[in-house]
Amino acid sequence: MEVTMEKILLLEDDAALGAGIGMALQTPQTAVVLCHTLEEARRELAQEVFSLLILDINLPDGSGLELLREQKSIHPEVPAILLTANDLELDEVTGLEAGADDYITKPFSLSVLRARVAVQLRRGKAVSAAVLTTGPFRFDFDRMEFYRDGRAVELSKTEQKLLRVLVENRGHTVSRSVLVDRVWTDGAEYVEENALSVTVKRLRAKLEAEPAKPQYLRTVYGIGYTWTADETAGSGVRAAADERQAGGSRRPDGLE
Repeated sequence: MEVTMEKILLLEDDAALGAGIGMALQTPQTAVVLCHTLEEARRELAQEVFSLLILDINLPDGSGLELLREQKSIHPEVPAILLTANDLELDEVTGLEAGADDYITKPFSLSVLRARVAVQLRRGKAVSAAVLTTGPFRFDFDRMEFYRDGRAVELSKTEQKLLRVLVENRGHTVSRSVLVDRVWTDGAEYVEENALSVTVKRLRAKLEAEPAKPQYLRTVYGIGYTWTADETAGSGVRAAADERQAGGSRRPDGLE
């Protein structure tokens, strides 16, 4: 049985605290990407979609609220927890109004953090059931919203049908005859022989970085097409900078 790897982006400018949180949240099924600045976090977020965001507010190059608003406008289904020393009620209200799903003030216990992270990951799974994120893509078939690298892509109804069949069977080859039967379901007795090839070509032009050398929508010659499964998930805590040098056994500041 395939186990889905959860990916958490942790934005915390305190290197020791970030390392401590990362180690606490790391499991065989959970990878943590640690960033110390907005710039580092934006680079990571431009490359992939995460299961959960944990964001500090006060950062060297700006506010985590900026990043929260940006990401909620692109990926509203991805839950976010604000992690901050600001404990005023107004600060909490501001964070929740900006789109945060939870708000934790420092100092905090790791057991409480782990419990709240588990809650948000469960909620994220429930919301994302109708939304597929794979590689640089986010496909919301119910809302008919499609994105690559955060940019909206307009797809025709036929292209949407074809894409859905392929991604729902990603990693497996779907024959041409099955695709024709599943996509052209309007009762037409005759479908032009090249209709599928033309639709595939248009879909690649909209989604692939190099349509002539497709990375995702691939042809299986003599059989049909396949959407390549995303198998690039990593594991463990990966620092986005080399600042994570934690010495001794001292508990990082901010943890009880």
